[in-house]
Amino acid sequence: MSENRLSIGLSRRQFVKAGAASACAICLSGVAGCTPNRGKQQEQAARGAQVGLVMPVPSPWFEQTGNSTVRCQLCPRRCTLAEGERSPCRVRENRGGVGYTLSYGNPALLQEDPVERKPFYHVLPGSRVLSLSTAGCNLSCHFCEVWDIALVKPEEVHNYEMPPEKVVTHAQASGVRAVSYSFGEPVAFYEYMESTAALAKEAGLLNLAHTAGYIRPEPLKRLCRTLDAVNVDLKSFDPDFYRNVVGGELAPVLASLKLLRNEGVHLEITNIVIPTLSDDLGMIEKMCRWIADELGTDVPLHFARFYPLFRLSTLPQTPISTLEQAREAGLRAGLKYVYIAKVIGHEGENTFCPSCGQKVIKRIGFVIAEMNLKNGNCKNCGTALSGLWQ
Repeated sequence: MSENRLSIGLSRRQFVKAGAASACAICLSGVAGCTPNRGKQQEQAARGAQVGLVMPVPSPWFEQTGNSTVRCQLCPRRCTLAEGERSPCRVRENRGGVGYTLSYGNPALLQEDPVERKPFYHVLPGSRVLSLSTAGCNLSCHFCEVWDIALVKPEEVHNYEMPPEKVVTHAQASGVRAVSYSFGEPVAFYEYMESTAALAKEAGLLNLAHTAGYIRPEPLKRLCRTLDAVNVDLKSFDPDFYRNVVGGELAPVLASLKLLRNEGVHLEITNIVIPTLSDDLGMIEKMCRWIADELGTDVPLHFARFYPLFRLSTLPQTPISTLEQAREAGLRAGLKYVYIAKVIGHEGENTFCPSCGQKVIKRIGFVIAEMNLKNGNCKNCGTALSGLWQ
């Protein structure tokens, strides 16, 4: 007996399997409010992870300020640390008047993922990447999805001993197409990312990063030498939201977006829509117009659904209608690729040709159900879509 087939080209059994796989991946990432899993920690230990593994490395991004104090030059905070003092990001420390990074060669997370999970919708669709993250973050979002990695010290979690060359060897053996610096904040492990990315590039792998973009121009520009694609969390267009809910400033993030675009790095943007906090349609429209005017209309924009978790566990999840209104605002602003993320099976997951309107990529969660692109061009009309397709 033949199975019923859905209009999207998947059998019902495949659809259920795809949805389950995406849901599991979402849960593992903490999106649905999952808490740290002791079983997962035991699994990490079985795979060689060690509690509190730290291998301090002097960082070139510190300057001496006298009296054994040092100032970090990586992010806009520019923290000044006295001897023995640890930075708010939890991974930088003054040891004997020298600034050290404690997040080098000791990832707390190392796993394969679909590239769509990053999320990149215009980079090697359907491919798998090696995800890498250490502990630490230079922001303090009240809605952090990976707080058990980002908002802890490296001494407090299981870490793998994985120097840059070992990461690249592992990626090659796994057959992935790219290394993705994601889940936690890559700025927190900048030196580790930079070293790994240089080796990965030599090995023919792509380098992807998902970041809050809270970094100073000089280190970001230097990183652009090896990064192929970056997804920046533009968490809101409201400066007060950044100060009160994120623990940072909006202006440096906007500067990072402009720099990445000017340096020719493939750029995608994620905006999480949080009920009562960042769902004002007027502010969303203002953000979309800024993206179109300052970055270009071909930058993919993902509107992500909020799920109650961490310090915002009492808020409701984002209504789908709100996400749809946000997407419509992006399209009205002239943006060509506007997505709804974390709503499996929604039409807003799909990519459409900006010229003829043909559906060129059909997605169900992290699964590619249909592909109507050839070498990045629409099969129907031949229009080239922005992205890294090969």
